[in-house]
Amino acid sequence: MGLSGELWTRGQAGELIFQLCRVRFTEPGVGKYLKRWGLTFQRPDKRAVEQDAEAPRLWHEEAWPAIRARAKAENGEVLFADQVGVRSDQVTGRTWGAKGATPIVRRTGNRFSVNAMSAISTRGRMHFMVFAESLDAKVMCRFLTRIVGHFDRKVHLIVDRHSAHRSKAVRAWLAGHKDEIELHFLPSYSPELNPDELVNADLKRSLPHSHRARNQTELATETRRFFHGRQRQPHIVRGYFAGRHVRYVLDENPLSSDQ
Repeated sequence: MGLSGELWTRGQAGELIFQLCRVRFTEPGVGKYLKRWGLTFQRPDKRAVEQDAEAPRLWHEEAWPAIRARAKAENGEVLFADQVGVRSDQVTGRTWGAKGATPIVRRTGNRFSVNAMSAISTRGRMHFMVFAESLDAKVMCRFLTRIVGHFDRKVHLIVDRHSAHRSKAVRAWLAGHKDEIELHFLPSYSPELNPDELVNADLKRSLPHSHRARNQTELATETRRFFHGRQRQPHIVRGYFAGRHVRYVLDENPLSSDQ
């Protein structure tokens, strides 16, 4: 519309009204009209500009139903997996304090991080691995080995298109375990389709409440404690699949899902 910025504010909406109708409103006045028109002030979802708009539709209508049908025919297990990084200087969270006096939380000034891979199923199962190094083919093969060790049937593992997932070493490992596990790839730049992204958000939301780590080892311990806790709470794991953009996983007829 020729306006600066990417977010609709009352000021932006008022400027557009002025350009179109040559009428000026105060921001509260603009807000009243927006509400009358059925609009609400919301936190927007983020989408990568690189995302192919057609890819999510094809995933919903073709790729995902085919994966689910194959897993069902093979009496297999479907898991969604993702990687997450946790840093010592992540957001602290919120706490109560006296009005006008900003509370202070004492944390180490050193910077360190750990990474984790997790995988979840609609049955409420969760599997994870915490590691210090960056995600590469070697780490991915180690994670896959852990996954197949937990099942006596074939696993269909759905992941994003990270280079480690598609590496030559991982493909070679999979070729030697094709009766145990198979990888399926989500569309590029489409994290909203992966329920395990909600696990990552839960971890980063929960960790500040207990985060006292002063070194990488302690941070890894706290991260494992979170995952162990969720493993004992299958109802929460199942709840990740109730997210607005991932309900399709539970829908037997994806064409009728509310996307």
